[in-house]
Amino acid sequence: MAQQSNNPSLECDQLLAPPLQRISSGPYTGNQEFTADAPQSAFLEFTPRQPAWECCFSRDGIFLAVAFGSPDPVVRVWKYHDESSSSSSRGHTSNSSNKGHWLLHATLSGIHEKTIRSVDFAPTMSGVWILASASFDGTVAIWLHEIGERSNGSLVKTNYDDEWISPAQLEGHDTEVKCVRFNATGTLLATCGRDKTVWIWECFLPGTIGGEESPGDQFECLAVLNGHQGDVKCVRFANSHGEWGDGDEILLSASYDDTIKCWAEDAGDWYCAATLSGIHTSTIWSLTLAPSDARLVAGSDNGSVSVYKCYTRKEKQVRFPELVQPGDMSGLWKCVGKLDDLHPSSSVYCVAYAPAKVGHGRIATCGGDNRVNILREASQSSSDRPLFSTDVSAVTDHGDVNCVAWHPHDGSVLASVGDDGLVRIWNFRI
Repeated sequence: MAQQSNNPSLECDQLLAPPLQRISSGPYTGNQEFTADAPQSAFLEFTPRQPAWECCFSRDGIFLAVAFGSPDPVVRVWKYHDESSSSSSRGHTSNSSNKGHWLLHATLSGIHEKTIRSVDFAPTMSGVWILASASFDGTVAIWLHEIGERSNGSLVKTNYDDEWISPAQLEGHDTEVKCVRFNATGTLLATCGRDKTVWIWECFLPGTIGGEESPGDQFECLAVLNGHQGDVKCVRFANSHGEWGDGDEILLSASYDDTIKCWAEDAGDWYCAATLSGIHTSTIWSLTLAPSDARLVAGSDNGSVSVYKCYTRKEKQVRFPELVQPGDMSGLWKCVGKLDDLHPSSSVYCVAYAPAKVGHGRIATCGGDNRVNILREASQSSSDRPLFSTDVSAVTDHGDVNCVAWHPHDGSVLASVGDDGLVRIWNFRI
């Protein structure tokens, strides 16, 4: 049972809405044009209402991307402007939510034909931003934004224009793509979807180690992973810690089949190293990892949140010998805790661990009960028996809250999106 603390607070600091749209207030004649001198009565202005499905910050905290659904599937990108500095390209600093504001920077459209379900920024160097978007039309689009011109692979001139281009579109899934995620170095991209598959792509992106100047043709499918018996809702890369296969990373996937799978690499081939089942009895919507990648947290359709620990193969052999199979050289993901009352009678759509740079180790959750919760690990907690308390639980006015995301550097800033199509920037005070 999570106990409530009275000290922390979570307040909406800024409300971001799509730009107003105009429609004619009179009969349609086929040749209406809205000019600056047109009478106000000639048109009606309205804010489009379409669900916002996912939000994510760029790794430097400058941009916030949001995926929107039908009838107008677009990605909108907001940019942070720091009013205490002459430059808006520094992102948030500590407690900076009162020093600046977010302004709509770009609307990315013209590629996807159906709902855009997921977005993720690649970990690129300063001056280059790469965003991936996944759609129900079965495709993934790659978007590129640079604030300069290139010479011999290096940025040599800064121009600060707002142009985003889409130099690549990835195809392969039979139907809806539900999630897209880069790994920690931007060298791998994972996608998953309604066709029950997980795809892993190799990337050579500008602004990453070993990257190319243009990402247009620099994607190669390394693996198509089968094994889930239902829609795959979420994927996350994690450090293998030398416990899974011979690769540096593992990939975790969550599904409509109520399971989590751990995929590992051996001699370049990806395989299912473990299946985590028997904990949740309904769809697992979301996964998040602690900064150490040694703890996994999952959110489920039945309103519960589970916590898993990654035990080393030696710990597995000593503490859980009954789980060791002949020739088994893998570690062990084991559920060590479960919270059943965070979002009562509601789905948990998103769980998000605060990044390491934030320093306070909180977990944010959101769901179909119109709430965002912030969890704090209790002082008497241990890795084998984690205990959490609820720092604060805030009503959002989103309706269903589909996603919550921490700012990568400022632990006082979060963003949330939901079925109302609005974006809320939150100020979290400990």
